[in-house]
Amino acid sequence: MDLGLNGKTALVFGAGGGLGGAIARTLAGEGAKVAVADINRDAAQATTDAIKAAGGTAMTLEWDIADLSVIGARLKAVEDAFGAVNVLVNNTGGPPPTPVAGQDAETWQRFFNSMVLPVIAITDHVLPGMKAAKWGRIITSTSSGVIAPIPNLGMSNTLRTSLLGWSKTLAQEVGRDGITANIVLPGRIATGRITFLDEQKAKREGRTVEDVSAQSTASIPVGRYGDPQEYGDVVTFLASTKASYVTGSVLRIDGGLIASI
Repeated sequence: MDLGLNGKTALVFGAGGGLGGAIARTLAGEGAKVAVADINRDAAQATTDAIKAAGGTAMTLEWDIADLSVIGARLKAVEDAFGAVNVLVNNTGGPPPTPVAGQDAETWQRFFNSMVLPVIAITDHVLPGMKAAKWGRIITSTSSGVIAPIPNLGMSNTLRTSLLGWSKTLAQEVGRDGITANIVLPGRIATGRITFLDEQKAKREGRTVEDVSAQSTASIPVGRYGDPQEYGDVVTFLASTKASYVTGSVLRIDGGLIASI
């Protein structure tokens, strides 16, 4: 299937990590020119190197998205190298495990400024180019906690949920410009983040990591954690010309984990 991504410019955040890296590599495999953005330059460079080794086109951007002052300069670097952004993949890190109650205002503000506000600001910067081209894809990765709140991930559940309302509203506003906006949310995908969360839960409960992982796996209908490549494949389809009638949606990539309809 030709996904119509050959020559498109994609900007992927968190692309030095498990999910973002898989998304970046898969988009590149379909012919997209990928700007690999991450706060960790070495991690981003590793993804860029992997893309180039496979014959793809990529560039590395060290980018702390909490710093809104650099948006213009970073986007100019992408545009100078590859042209205007056609596909934007918003993918941010998460806060540490905490209850929702009792967190100070400064902590809430800090993570709002690193998880929510940059997504909105960066999207606003790329929208004019998408509107001019009458084509664009805005895909925002969140968490299964926005559907079924995850215990002890109170800040993540709360802040990420705000992006659902934003994305749905945006989809209504830009649909006639040929732009789609969708949310994707992972279940238990085998990444460093999930390993960290399993380790933290094991420590809190005085259990082994293996026991925590086995309990989590037992709750997943397909009987295993997901592979980051499986996540990247779905995101890449949403970025494609084949998904032109999918917008304003929240797509679960969870192996059936989330019990709600």
